[in-house]
Amino acid sequence: MKVMVIVKATKDSEAGVMPSEQLLTEMGNYNEELVKAGIMLAGEGLHPSSKGVRVRFSGAMRTAIDGPFAETKELVAGYWLWQVKSMAEAVEWVKRCPNPMPGESEIEIRPIFEADDFGATLTPELRAQEERIRKEAEKLAKS
Repeated sequence: MKVMVIVKATKDSEAGVMPSEQLLTEMGNYNEELVKAGIMLAGEGLHPSSKGVRVRFSGAMRTAIDGPFAETKELVAGYWLWQVKSMAEAVEWVKRCPNPMPGESEIEIRPIFEADDFGATLTPELRAQEERIRKEAEKLAKS
C-alpha cells in the first residue's frame, strides 16, 4: 500500500525557521534507511505558507488567495510518499523518525487511493487513461 506521511507545520516552520545541521543530518540518515528498506518513493520539505497560494473553487469560479494561511496546525511542512505492507508498518517507521521540529510536532499518515478503491466507477477507459498518465509522469520525473 502507498501512504502519504505528512509532517505538520509549527509556528517555527511557518516563521521560516530552518532546521539545524544536526536535524538535517538525522533526517538524511533516516531517509537513507527508508530508501535502503525500499519504502521511500519521494519526500520533500515545504516552504512556509507565506510563500504559497491557494485556489478556491466555487462552481466555475476560481479565486487565488496568497498565503500565509491561518491555523498552523492544519498546514503541511513536508511529506514523504512510502510503499509499505501495512499501516502498522508505516506507524513503526514514523516512530523511528527524528522529531522533525524543535519541541512538539505531529506526523500524519494517510493511505493513497488505488485504482481498485474506485470500483466500477473507474471504467476500463478511465483506468487506461490513468495508466497512460502515470507512465508519462514517470518518464518526465526521470528526465
